[in-house]
Order: sequence, then structure tokens, then C-alpha cells
Amino acid sequence: MTTDLQTNGSMKKKVVAIQNLNFQYRQKIILRDISFSVFPGEFVSIIGPNGCGKTTLIKTILRSVVPQTGTIHIQGQEVKTLSNKALARHLAVVMQTIDPAAMTVKDYVLLGRLPFFEPYQFFESQKDQAIAQRYMELTGVAHLAEARINEISGGERQLAAIARALTQEPALLVLDEPTAHLDITHQVRVLNLINTLKEQLSLTILMVLHDLNLAAEYSDRLVLLDKNNGRIYKAGTPEEVLTKASIQAVYQTGVEVRPNPISNKPWVFLINPHAQEGKSNAP
Repeated sequence: MTTDLQTNGSMKKKVVAIQNLNFQYRQKIILRDISFSVFPGEFVSIIGPNGCGKTTLIKTILRSVVPQTGTIHIQGQEVKTLSNKALARHLAVVMQTIDPAAMTVKDYVLLGRLPFFEPYQFFESQKDQAIAQRYMELTGVAHLAEARINEISGGERQLAAIARALTQEPALLVLDEPTAHLDITHQVRVLNLINTLKEQLSLTILMVLHDLNLAAEYSDRLVLLDKNNGRIYKAGTPEEVLTKASIQAVYQTGVEVRPNPISNKPWVFLINPHAQEGKSNAP
């Protein structure tokens, strides 16, 4: 399944184009015939049950794993032909677990400038320093510049990781479960920040999200993976993808889907069978 048309029907140059991607591990098919595209300025989330291959799909884009067949292009260039340095100039990644290194937040953020170092350059230039400062301010961690990464909270660490990724000034920001292990306050703060940065910096976002309601609220389009066969079950807008029938088919769980009264985006309600049974037995 390929979704190449924007919601307004126009075609744009693709930031990411994945075509006929297949990956298996020890004879088990993880991803089968995956094809979809992401366009400039889009916020696309990959969703699906545990074990459906969401993180594996991200890892194929990052070249951490090698698919058996298929192609991945970033801004028109096939990723397997790019050097690590060249790939880092196209995309930046934020993983769900941030290594709590014993370095300052500022030094950690400045690591994002390494792909732009000239030969025999050993220290950050004034331009590098200014770029890092800008993104620390945008992500709200500038006041933590001299604090050590291993001494700040998990939410602050995630914001620092986003700042580091932004210092690469990528066309594509890839995030794997950036709200995992965060409380609801930090979840909303991180996703609000990402959405704001998308608009201010014209960033393209590709994200793995576990929470369907967060995915619905913040994403322009969703790609729903099916664990049963490794394929894309459905791709499209949150309204097109997050239907009662789709969720029950892929997650094997009873739900109800209603519009969010504020945003009108689909909102997924879990059904507690015991509560339902009690309701039906009520006098």
C-alpha cells in the first residue's frame, strides 16, 4: 500500500520514499511489502501492536538493520548509497532511551554538529555554538546547559535529545517512542514542542507512537502495521485509519471510537468487559 497523495490531492517531492520493503529475522517475517511516502512538512506516525515491526521499520531507515529486499530513499537518494556523514545531514533520530552520559547538556547537544565538521576540525566553531544555543532555547533546555545529562529528569533528557537532533538541521526528524516512560505532562510537552518545531522550522516528522490517541491528535497521517502478516493494514488520515473495525482487527481488542469533543480527532475508548457485563446486569 502506498499513499503518495497529499490530502489536498497535490503531489510534492518526497522526503522519504519506501518501496516494497521486506525484512525477516530467523525465518520470521517482520515486514512484508512495505511501501509509503512522507512529504515535506508532514507529521506521520507509525502505529501498531507490540511486535508488529514499528521500531524495525525505523531501524531499516537508519540502516541499523538491512532489509532482504526493497528500497528506501531520503530526499531522492537511496540510503544505502550514502555515507554515515551524508545520511546524518539528511535525517536526525531521537530514540526512546537516551544514554545518560556524564557530559553537560551543552556538550551533548553539540554532538549534533559532528556531521558538519571539516577534515581535521576538532572543536566546534562559533556557528556550531550558535546553532546549539538556538535549539537549546527552542526546546527549553538552555537553562540546563551546564547540567549533566545523567543528573536531569527523563523528560528534560528527552528535550535535550531533540535539541541535539535539531542541531543537525535535518530535513527529516525520526523519533522512536519519544513519549515512552514519560508522565502525561511531559508527553504533551514533548509532542506540543515537536508540532511547534514542525511548523516553525518546516520539519518533516516520522514517528513511532504507541498511544493511539496521541497519534490521532498530533499526526497528519498514520501508517498502521499488522502484526499478523507484517503488512500495512491501512494508511491515511487519523479519521481513515483509526476506525473501530481497523483497531479491533489489528489489536484484537474491543474498543469504541468517538470524536474528541475539542479537536474532533478520533478518540479510542477501551472496553472493559466486566464493566459492560455489570451494566447489562443492572436493574
